[in-house]
Amino acid sequence: MEWSTSAIRNAFLEFFDKKEHEIVSSAPIVIKDDPTLMFTNAGMNQFKSIFIGNENAKFDRVVDSQKCLRVSGKHNDLEEVGRDHYHHTMFEMLGNWSFGDYFKEEAINWAWELLTSVYGLDSSRMYVSIFSGDEEMKLGSDNEAKGVWKKHIANDRILEFGRKENFWEMGEIGPCGPCSEIHYDLRSKKDRESSDGAALVNADHPEVIEIWNLVFMQYNRLENGSLENLKSRHIDTGMGLERLARVLQNANSNYEIDVFKSIIDELSQIANQKYLGSEALYDVAYRVIADHIRTIAFTLADGQLPSNNGAGYVIRRVLRRAIRYGYSQLDIKVPFLGKLIDPLILEMGDAYPELSRNAELIKKVITEEEKTFLATLDRGLMRIGAYIKNTNQGLIEGDFAFELLDTYGFPIDLTQLIASESGLSVDMVGFSKELEKQKIRSRAASKAEFGDWKFLSIDENSRFKGYDHLSITTHIAKYRNVKVKGKDIVQYVLAETPFYAESGGQVGDKGFLKSGDSTIGIFDTKKENGEIIHYSNSLLENVSIEITASVTKEFRTSVTKNHTSTHLLHKALKDSLGIHVEQKGSLVTSNKLRFDFSHFEKITALELENIEDKVLKQIKSSIDFEEWREMPINRAKEMGAMALFGEKYGDEVRVVKFGDSIELCGGTHVDNSSSIGGFKILTEGSVASGIRRIEAISGPAYDEYVKGRLKKLADLEDLLGDPTKALEILKKLKSDLAMAESLVVKFSDNEKSTLCGSILSELDNEVNSKFVVKELDKIEGKILKEIAHQVIEKNDEAIIVLTSSVEDKVSFVVGIGKSRLPQLNTDANKVIKVISAEIQGGGGGQPFLAMAGGKNKKGLKRALEMSINLLRS
Repeated sequence: MEWSTSAIRNAFLEFFDKKEHEIVSSAPIVIKDDPTLMFTNAGMNQFKSIFIGNENAKFDRVVDSQKCLRVSGKHNDLEEVGRDHYHHTMFEMLGNWSFGDYFKEEAINWAWELLTSVYGLDSSRMYVSIFSGDEEMKLGSDNEAKGVWKKHIANDRILEFGRKENFWEMGEIGPCGPCSEIHYDLRSKKDRESSDGAALVNADHPEVIEIWNLVFMQYNRLENGSLENLKSRHIDTGMGLERLARVLQNANSNYEIDVFKSIIDELSQIANQKYLGSEALYDVAYRVIADHIRTIAFTLADGQLPSNNGAGYVIRRVLRRAIRYGYSQLDIKVPFLGKLIDPLILEMGDAYPELSRNAELIKKVITEEEKTFLATLDRGLMRIGAYIKNTNQGLIEGDFAFELLDTYGFPIDLTQLIASESGLSVDMVGFSKELEKQKIRSRAASKAEFGDWKFLSIDENSRFKGYDHLSITTHIAKYRNVKVKGKDIVQYVLAETPFYAESGGQVGDKGFLKSGDSTIGIFDTKKENGEIIHYSNSLLENVSIEITASVTKEFRTSVTKNHTSTHLLHKALKDSLGIHVEQKGSLVTSNKLRFDFSHFEKITALELENIEDKVLKQIKSSIDFEEWREMPINRAKEMGAMALFGEKYGDEVRVVKFGDSIELCGGTHVDNSSSIGGFKILTEGSVASGIRRIEAISGPAYDEYVKGRLKKLADLEDLLGDPTKALEILKKLKSDLAMAESLVVKFSDNEKSTLCGSILSELDNEVNSKFVVKELDKIEGKILKEIAHQVIEKNDEAIIVLTSSVEDKVSFVVGIGKSRLPQLNTDANKVIKVISAEIQGGGGGQPFLAMAGGKNKKGLKRALEMSINLLRS
């Protein structure tokens, strides 16, 4: 039988469906309610709260195919991708799960049955591994698993390994247990006869690979490292779909299976060269790009846009890595990644329809990111070109190689390639030191130390009562001490709570807990593994007695008004701009709301006014709030309820309704739209290609805004002297100002022309240096910059430094001609960044022209000296 990847996936799900497993859909690849993870990096992530006992399983047996991403943290395969043939950033994990139901015997028996009887794998090519035991953990060999395996496979094919290979742990603390891996020998018959495959298991051999891991979760690791038995034993298995497809499709590499082949074929057309599957760098580039485009597309489809921090930064890094490989190894100097989306959807769109739904958005975001980064790459090439031209050391120093990586996104192999073309080497020791320093800084910035939970109750906890109550009597279920960035905090979990945990864009509640005479503040509330975590700077004096948990009413009310306003805004946007508008993210705080949505052009002032009027009309219409807290999701969809972008929903959902606005939402809302009061759009703009953002205010913030605007209007009328003619007076003043400015411009043009001519004459006399420094009197920085720009346009060998002071303001401009720039070890922007501190200011610009403004005239002399030294070095 010829196995397509789609058929392999379906066969897996159908097999376990017949074994009474519930088929569940993949969780989003971007995680939003677990502060310990950015991305789903394993199949078990969506079941984490069940394993740690925070949530009861809805089904005892479950099967799924989970989209996973490993590009950060402990599980990071990024650097291996492309260099070998079996690592990926984004991959699919086939898994079957038992929550306190069956255990080792069934898991092993069914795994063997599926692999040999359904997929028809050759058992003579298979090896299995089990846990050999560990003295430190006081655990012996997993004889129970070994006994089951002996029914299926010869004893010499059952291999024992230690904790590193065959003991699975969620993290430093938490659920864990021994595991049993199934490995497959893909070598030729001749190679298998010449050497025993057993010796190649777990030896990173490219053709003896792990395909399935069966985890027997039976322990909980405490902070002190000791193990205790879990209340229930669980099964958690994970089989890489791409690796299994490689085996079943008899491919030489994961990248030769069907889901990658169409992408690589399209890339071959773009690059105009054939993929050979070799270890050459250009073939590595094919594998990197084919892998990375899946990561980029799936994360964008799940709502994660590229950005400069957090998960968005990780995705931007992956995207730029793909661009770099295309640029440096395949000589593709134009945007190309968007063209790979159609073949990706062709292969995976049926299994993951979110790709098809968001295809246009994905392409637009990718293309805009490519355009931006290609410009950055060009600047980096200019920088390294100038460095190579001026070095006589025979090598590129490590700190400069790191600068190229950190500032311009140059991978070290690209820097090495450019260096080798010029007969240079790269100081890899120095580069590695700088890279390690960055990693240490990153780890230090994000490090958190979690103490063990101190349990006061083992009953179900985190029952949310906040829809109906702002204050309740409850008790603490557990608490723990946490140190984050050197700061000590205490986290509490309550049996019941009125506190809303940050979710769906709405920030978490603030408030206080009171126990007897002791009261502590709660400064934030978040969700973690299905529990509601309350953050405080203090420990209650008595945590064992009944407490009062109260939400700050004013804060909740302001947040609630802004949240309801986002729903009304969403409806107004759809009505005004079209049904293509979809929410792509939001932030709801006490003082403002932010709403991101899909739309491919700037919204006009008239459209914004119309949208704002629609929201205000809904507010003034006094629409009552309606909700259904446990509605079957199919019924909700029939009602036309809009889902939040990138969220995973259960079988039952909460539906909220204000008139024609119907959404799936777990947030808090006003009882009637009239209580919002007012609504004002403050800004509208683009955050990514095809994504617009509106920032607005409502409630108390709107009231303060109106009060402030009225005060400014009163002050203005008072200043003009006649409130009844204020508009006419302002129009007259504006006309007079425009006339005065036109006269100043004419004077400035003459002055600029004269100064420019004078400086060019000086440059002509400076035959060798072509370097002019001038301190001018009472000329604004904008004019200085225009003069410098004219000079370097007319003399591309010029270096010019201009300064001037107008009253208390100091201006400083550096200009460098295009032919002169590659000869320098610096550029105008870098010089400005260095000297701006001397004049107590700031600034920047382009490598050829940059400007700074400041307020320290005394520092001008020092700034000039520094700039001259930098530009002449």
